Amino acid sequence: MESAATSAAPVSRLKPESVELRTRRLVAARRRATALLAAVTVLFIAVTVAGAHGTLLSYVQAGAEAAMVGGVADWFAVTALFRHPLGLPIPHTALIVERKDQFGATLGQFVVENFLNGDVLAERIRSAGLARRLAGWLSDPDNAARFAGHAADVVVTLAGTLRDEDVQSALTAEVVRAAATVEVAPLAGRAVGVMIAGGHHEALFDGFVSAADGYLADHREELRVRFEAEAPRWLPDAVYGRAFDRLYTKLRERLTAMAADPDDEARQQFNAWIAGLPERLRTSPELRERGESIKRDLLASAGLRDWTSLLWKNAKETLRAQAADPDSELRRRLAGALTAAGRRLSSDPALQQSLERVVESGARTLADQFHDELAGLVTGTIQRWDATETSTQLELLLGRDLQFIRINGTVVGAGVGLALHAIALAVG
Repeated sequence: MESAATSAAPVSRLKPESVELRTRRLVAARRRATALLAAVTVLFIAVTVAGAHGTLLSYVQAGAEAAMVGGVADWFAVTALFRHPLGLPIPHTALIVERKDQFGATLGQFVVENFLNGDVLAERIRSAGLARRLAGWLSDPDNAARFAGHAADVVVTLAGTLRDEDVQSALTAEVVRAAATVEVAPLAGRAVGVMIAGGHHEALFDGFVSAADGYLADHREELRVRFEAEAPRWLPDAVYGRAFDRLYTKLRERLTAMAADPDDEARQQFNAWIAGLPERLRTSPELRERGESIKRDLLASAGLRDWTSLLWKNAKETLRAQAADPDSELRRRLAGALTAAGRRLSSDPALQQSLERVVESGARTLADQFHDELAGLVTGTIQRWDATETSTQLELLLGRDLQFIRINGTVVGAGVGLALHAIALAVG
């Protein structure tokens, strides 16, 4: 049985030859074969005309005659493959031209059964050591970087083939579907609980107080005008103005005290209120319904569609920029992941075997699933070829070697003729 190392050895590749070179070689080989046939024919005629006197000449005549017959027979056989000999429509000649489609069907079936079946592919995959070679290739950072660049370009190309409207609709539908399963009020309650656990509610209270004080500072005159507009007409403006100034000053002092005193009553009331808020959000039907109503309004709004559209647009632009930059974070991370995967695969024989089993299974599945399609590919391709052109191309490819069949037939014929003549003399 052939060893795996032997079976995995690379097959030498034939160098491509031009049509002109093949034509010259075919013509030269055909001339040699025809010249040899002509030579034995001339020898046979010369010996026959001179009269075969003596044992030696009889052997020459017999050998030349048999060589001529062998050469002619092989010339006929070789020529009959590609065309009608001497242009005569002899049955079972010009086989390639006449039976091209049959040859195509037979060849397609032969290729699939003997080259593209599951067992052959699996054996080739095992002997090729694909997992080990892939691991070595990916372990090279340069290879991983190139592969990462190609992968990023493929992703960008695929993203470019998608219609923005379709992606935006899909994103919107997915956001709506995901949000529909989440109740807003309990989620908000958990968020408030996390905020309280981290002590952030104190900063929230301070923020409210600071915002109120800032509003008072920025709108003093506006508030004065509104306050005085509500004053009775009989009350002097100076009195009402002093009342506003006193009230305004006291209010700001109160806000300052609330912000400065950790034990301020208002702060304690706020802390007590917000401490019970998570439980109320979790259990209160009214708050739960209010949260769901807000969620429904948000999901039905045009703002959500605009947001998903902007999200997809920004994602595409970011992906395109990251893919185009060799030093981008995307390509660096992808290359690093590929290199790490290659090293892991290289050091883990079990993983290599698992990967090869997956590849083998995939190859078997494809071969079994597309058996008829593969055979049809070969058959259909050959059927589309022009019969005469196909015959000509095959003759250029194989004709030079087939001309040696004519030479061999001439030589072997001569040997057989001599042997038969010797036997005839021996028994005569």
